[in-house]
Amino acid sequence: MIVPTIKRRLISMVYETLLGFAVLFLPFLLFEFATQASHTPTAEHMRQALAFLVLGAYFIHQWSRDGQTLAMKTWRLQLVRPGHAHLSLQAAAVRYLLSWMWVLPALLLSLALDLHRWQALGAVGAGILLWSLTAFLDKDRQFLHDKLTGTRLVQLPPPEKKKKAVPAV
Repeated sequence: MIVPTIKRRLISMVYETLLGFAVLFLPFLLFEFATQASHTPTAEHMRQALAFLVLGAYFIHQWSRDGQTLAMKTWRLQLVRPGHAHLSLQAAAVRYLLSWMWVLPALLLSLALDLHRWQALGAVGAGILLWSLTAFLDKDRQFLHDKLTGTRLVQLPPPEKKKKAVPAV
């Protein structure tokens, strides 16, 4: 199995973030209609919970189905659990919860220190950087949430190029 570079995995995550916005579009649109675009504290917390649940359903389904999201397919990455045919729903759910460690500590720190806008965004960026460094703690360069769940990201080989058919003379 080929271990993908950290750079490749991080670039895939950027693409994954963009796709996450697309996955959230329709549920958020329906939510906005239902709440009449309310921005009360309760509506904001419901919006956050909706994002957590919708993204969870997306990732858990994709990982347990064939080990790949659309971004992972594009970057030829696959999530595997050595010794298992596929990732179970339980393993995918635990990985999803642990993957929030990319941003959760920074969000809690922002809340505790009452950080706003750019400061909070900077804290989240620093949290992402720090979590990505956990790959250097593993000999196979797997992130900590993969190490804890017994999963690993592998790089798939490039698809075979189709040979052009030679016309018969």
